[in-house]
Amino acid sequence: MKSHPLGLGISFILFHLHLVCAIKVPQDLYQPPTITKESEKNYIVDPRDNIVIACEATGNPYPTFLWTRNGKFYNVAKDPKVTFRRRTGSLVIDIYGGGRPEDYEGEYQCFARNRHGTALSNKILLQVSRSPLWPKENLDPVVVNEGASLILQCNPPPSLPPPVIFWMSSSMEPIVQNRRVSQGLNGDLYFSNVLREDAQTDYSCNARSHFTHTIQQKNAYTLKVLTTRGVPERTPTFLLPTGTSSTKLVLRDEDLLLECIASGVPTPEIMWYKKGGELPSLKLKFENFNKTLRISRVSEEDSGEYFCQASNRMGSIRHTISVRVKAAPFWLDRPKDLILAPGENGRLVCRANGNPKPTIQWMLNGEPISVTEPNPNFEVAGDTIIFREVQSGNSAVFQCNASNAHGYLLANAFINILDVPSRVLGPRNQLIRVIEYNRTQLDCPFFGSPIPTLRWFKNGQGSNLDGGNYRVHENGTLEISVVRKEDQGKYTCVATNILGNAENTVRLEVKEPTRIIKGPEDQIARRGTSVRLDCRVRSDPTLRLTVIWMKDDSQLYISSRMKKEDDALIIFGVAEKDQGAYTCVAKTELDQDFAKAYLTIQETSTSPTSRLTSVQRDKPDPPMDLELTDLAERSVRLTWTPGDDNNSPITGFIIQFEEDRFQPGTWYNLASVPGNVNSALLRLSPYVNYQFRVLALNDLGSSMPSPSSERYQTNGAPPEVNPSEIRGAGTRKDNMEITWAPLNSTQAYGPNLRYIVKWRQRHTGEPWSNVTVWTNKHVVWNTPVYTPYEIRVQAENEFGRSPEPGTVIGYSGEDYPKAAPTDIRLRVMNSTAISLQWTRVAPASVQGSLVEYRAYYWRESSLLKGIWVSRKKLQQSFIGDRVRGIVSFLIPYSNYKLYMVAVNGRGDGPKSDLKEFTTPEGVPSQPKNFRFSEPNREVIFLDWSPPEHPNGNLTGYSVRFQAFNGSRFARPMVEILSPNQTKYTITRTDPISRYRISLSARTQVGGGEIVTVDTPLKQDEAYTKNQVDIATQGWFIGLMCAVALLVLILLIVCFIKRSRGGKYPVREKKEVALGPEDQKDDDGSFDYSDEDNKPLQGSQTSIDGTIKQQESDDSLVDYGEGGEGQFNEDGSFIGQYTVKKDKDETEGNESSEATSPVNAIYSLA
Repeated sequence: MKSHPLGLGISFILFHLHLVCAIKVPQDLYQPPTITKESEKNYIVDPRDNIVIACEATGNPYPTFLWTRNGKFYNVAKDPKVTFRRRTGSLVIDIYGGGRPEDYEGEYQCFARNRHGTALSNKILLQVSRSPLWPKENLDPVVVNEGASLILQCNPPPSLPPPVIFWMSSSMEPIVQNRRVSQGLNGDLYFSNVLREDAQTDYSCNARSHFTHTIQQKNAYTLKVLTTRGVPERTPTFLLPTGTSSTKLVLRDEDLLLECIASGVPTPEIMWYKKGGELPSLKLKFENFNKTLRISRVSEEDSGEYFCQASNRMGSIRHTISVRVKAAPFWLDRPKDLILAPGENGRLVCRANGNPKPTIQWMLNGEPISVTEPNPNFEVAGDTIIFREVQSGNSAVFQCNASNAHGYLLANAFINILDVPSRVLGPRNQLIRVIEYNRTQLDCPFFGSPIPTLRWFKNGQGSNLDGGNYRVHENGTLEISVVRKEDQGKYTCVATNILGNAENTVRLEVKEPTRIIKGPEDQIARRGTSVRLDCRVRSDPTLRLTVIWMKDDSQLYISSRMKKEDDALIIFGVAEKDQGAYTCVAKTELDQDFAKAYLTIQETSTSPTSRLTSVQRDKPDPPMDLELTDLAERSVRLTWTPGDDNNSPITGFIIQFEEDRFQPGTWYNLASVPGNVNSALLRLSPYVNYQFRVLALNDLGSSMPSPSSERYQTNGAPPEVNPSEIRGAGTRKDNMEITWAPLNSTQAYGPNLRYIVKWRQRHTGEPWSNVTVWTNKHVVWNTPVYTPYEIRVQAENEFGRSPEPGTVIGYSGEDYPKAAPTDIRLRVMNSTAISLQWTRVAPASVQGSLVEYRAYYWRESSLLKGIWVSRKKLQQSFIGDRVRGIVSFLIPYSNYKLYMVAVNGRGDGPKSDLKEFTTPEGVPSQPKNFRFSEPNREVIFLDWSPPEHPNGNLTGYSVRFQAFNGSRFARPMVEILSPNQTKYTITRTDPISRYRISLSARTQVGGGEIVTVDTPLKQDEAYTKNQVDIATQGWFIGLMCAVALLVLILLIVCFIKRSRGGKYPVREKKEVALGPEDQKDDDGSFDYSDEDNKPLQGSQTSIDGTIKQQESDDSLVDYGEGGEGQFNEDGSFIGQYTVKKDKDETEGNESSEATSPVNAIYSLA
C-alpha cells in the first residue's frame, strides 16, 4: 500500500507606504485616476479588423478621457469612424464600416482625468501590418562547380511585422537542411559545398505573413552543377559573417543571436567559445546545427568577445564577435501611489537604471514640472519628490519618465490626501476551517489615513500575535505557519490610527486530517474467488466524508459483483478484467488522502497441489546465483535465480547496492522489478565501486537478502550537478560566509571532489574572485558592510568540472545602524496610549537590512505622591520601514520617558533624543481586600482597601447593593462615599433575602473596575426560598391543575350516579320476557347500571360510540300512556313504563335505556 496525503534595498525610500501595495482605497473615497489597461507601445494591427486602442482607468469620481495624436489634441467627436468603447476610454476605429486603416497610423496617448488629477498612458505607436507582393523577376539558372560554396538570396520585400521565411521547391516540397545546407537568420540559403544531387530540385524562398498567414513564393532558383572527376578538399572559409571580426549590439533581457556559417570540403564543424570565461550554460542554446548561438535574456555580464571556430581535417578558421550589452531603462524603484493624512510628510521615488544611464523627468497631471520655479507643496530633488505637511486639496497624479537612447519608461503615481478613521474592509465574522498541521491565512484588509497600525489578538485577550508560529503581513493578513488544535478559537484584528479604531473577528476551526489508517494491499487472487480491498478511514466527524474507488486512474463503476462497504471494497468472483491498480480516495471538503494497491488475477490451477486446503505459506526464500553481464560505463545487467516462493507467489524484487568508498556497509535501494522477471538493467553513477544484492517480495513480506554480487567499479567522470542550498551571509560586519549542501557519494563521479567558489560585488562589473575548497564552507573577509554579492559554487573532481553554475545573491555582514530616527513627534491619545511619528533614517546609515524601528520607554514616576513605580524598560516594535506607530498599555497618571532606535539584523542603532510625556488620569483598578460580615439579620458591614492602581486622584467610592430572592431582585440602592472612607454599613430592609453588593473607586474620569459579591444563603432561609421557588415553577403549576381537573371529574361522576336512583322493580310491568342475558338481581329487579356500558341486544353502536335503533324511532314519550315522561327532582323517571305494541306482538321492542338522556350522559362519564 502506498498512501499519499494531499490536502507573501528599495522600499525604505518611500516615506509612508510600505503598505501601499497591500492597502486598497475603498471605492467610496475619492481617488485620483489610475491607468489599469493600455495598448502596447509598438502596436501593429491587422488592417482587416476594427482597430481598438485600449485605455482603461479607475478613480472616484470616474475619470473622463481624451486623446492626443502625434502630440496634438485628437477630437474624437469629429470623426464618425471613431468612437469610445462604453464605460472606458478605449478608441474603436470602424474599419468594417469603410475606414482606411492607413489613415489612422500615428502616435497616440490617452489622458484620464477627474478633479483630483490626470493620469497618462504610454505613447502608443499605431502601425498597420503590411505584406507587399514579391516583385516579378526572372532568375537565370545558377551555375556552380561541384564542391564550391553557394548562397541563394531571399531578399523578401519589407513587411510589418517581418515575415516567417522558409525554403521549398516549386512543387512545395521542403528543402532538407543539415550541417551542409541551412538557412541563415537573414533568410538566405547557404551551401557549405554543393553536391551533384543538389541539382535534382529547384529552390524557392517563401514568406508567410503574421496576420493573414498567407504565403508568398519567390520565383524558384534552378541549379546547374558542373561536375569534375574529383572534388578537391579545402580549408574552411566563412560565408557569414565576413572578415575576421565583427561587433554585435544587444539590449538587456533580449536574446543574443550570434551566427557563423562556413564553407569547406569536407563540411566544417562549428564550435563556440568566449574569451576569458565560459559560455553561460544555463541560458545557452545551440541552433541550426551549431551555426547559431542563442543566449536567452542577456545581462551585462554576457558582454565580451565570443569567437566561432570552423574546422575540418584540412584546417580551421576563427571569427571574433565583440558583444556589447546596452540596456533600455528598467525600474529599480517604481514610484508607488502615496496616501497621506493632512499635516503628514512623504516622498515619491523614481529610480531607474540603463545603459546609458537614463534621465529622469517629472510631470504633474501630465504637465512638466519646472525645477527652477519652486512649488510650495513639494520639492523635486532629482529622482525624488518630497512633500512636507500636505493639506487637503493637494491630491494629484505625478508622472515619472525615465529615458535613454534605447527607450523610455513612464509611471503614474498619485498622492491622495485623506483624513479617514480606521476601517476594516473585509467580510465580518468569517469562519475559516483548516486541516491541522497545514498553513492558513486569516485576512483582515483595512484602511485609514493615517495608515492604521494593525494588531491581532486571540480570544479577546493576550498580547499582540506576531512572531513564532504567527506572522502578520503588511496587508493585515495573519499567517499561521503550522496550525494545531490549540490554535482554534476566535481571532480579532484591531486597526488603530489617531482618528479611531476598527476591528473584525475571524473564527478559526481546526479539523482533524483525513487519513487512511488501513489501506488496500497488493494481492494475487485466483480467478473466481472473492477479494477484499480494505480502506479504513479516520477523519474529522464534523466534515462530510466521501470515499470513492478508482481503477487504473479512472473512477470505478460498482457493478453487481462488487460491494462497497464503509471500510472496504469486496469483489466477488474475480475475473481477468478485474486485474489492475485500485485506489481508495477518501476526501472531505477540506482535504483528501488516497491509498493504492495492485490486484493480480491468476488462472485456477488444476494440479493436485492447488486443491490442497491446508498449505504452509511463508515469505519467499532469498534469490541466488547473482551474475553481472552487459558491463558498460553507466549500466550493468544483474541476473539472479529466484528462491522458493513458499506457496505465496513472488510479486516483486528489490535491488540494493552498497559502495565501499564513502559509506561502506550501508545498503540503498536502487531499483525494483515485477515478480515475473529475474534480471534488470541497472543505471549506474560514475566512480562508484558497486556491490548488489536482491530481496524477493510476496504478500507476506520480503525475503532475507541474497548473497552479494561481485563488485563492479565504474569509471570516473566530471560531476553533472552543482551543490544546492547555496547561501551567502555575514557572521561579522567585515565578512561573508558562503555555505552549500555538498554532493553525495553518487554525485561525486570521481576522486578528489572539490568546489570552486566564485564571488564578486553585484552591479560593479568587477572580475570574479575564486578559491577552491574541499569543505562546504568558505568565508570571504574584508568585505564592505552589507553589500550584495554574486556567488557561484561549482563542483570539480579529477575528471573535470560540472556544468556552469547559476548565480546566487548573498550579502556581507551587517553593522549596527549609524543613525537614529529624528523629528519624533508624540501625541497622547488617551490615558493608556500614545501615537508616535518620526522621520526614517537615511538608507546608507542602516548598514544592513532594516528590520524595524523600536521604541524603548519606561515609567519614570507617578503623579500621585508616595506611589512606588518600577522603572523597568519596556519596548514596542514597529516592523518594517514605517514612520508611525502606537504605544499601548501605558499606566495612567504617570510620567514616562521614551527614545527610539533603528534595528537591523545586527541589532540596535544609536538612541534618538529622549522624549518625556505624561499620561492623563484614567479610571482606577478595583478596590483591594473587599470583605463583608453579617453579625445579625439587620446590618451588613463592608470594608476594603484603596485600589492598587488609582490611575489618578480618587474622588470617592460607589457602593451599589440590592436584595434578591431567587430570580427576583429588589430596586438597587447606590451610595457615593468619600475617597477616605473604606468602611460602610448596609441596613437591611429584608432580613431574609440575600444581597448583591458592588464596589468601585472613582476618579474625575469616571468609575473604575467593579468588584461584586453576593451574601450567602442562611440555613433557615433555605426552606422559605424553596417554597417560593416551587410555587413559581411550571411543573408545579401544571401538577396542581391536573389534580383540580381530576377532582372535578370525580364530582361529576358522583352526581350522575346519585341522579340515576339505583334499582327499579319493573319486572311486573314488563310484558315481554327477558332474555337469558338480561341482568337481574336476586330480588328480581332490573339494574340500570350497565356496568360495561354495552349496547342492548339488537342495537348497533355507531362510529362515535352512540347507540342507533335498527327499526324503531320511537321517543320515550311513546312509551307512556298518553302523557309526557316526567323526571323527579333527583332525575329518576316517574312515568309509567309500558310497552307500545306493534302489529307483530311477538317482535321484541328496544329498551328505553338506549335513548335515555341519563344513560347518554353516563356513557360519556
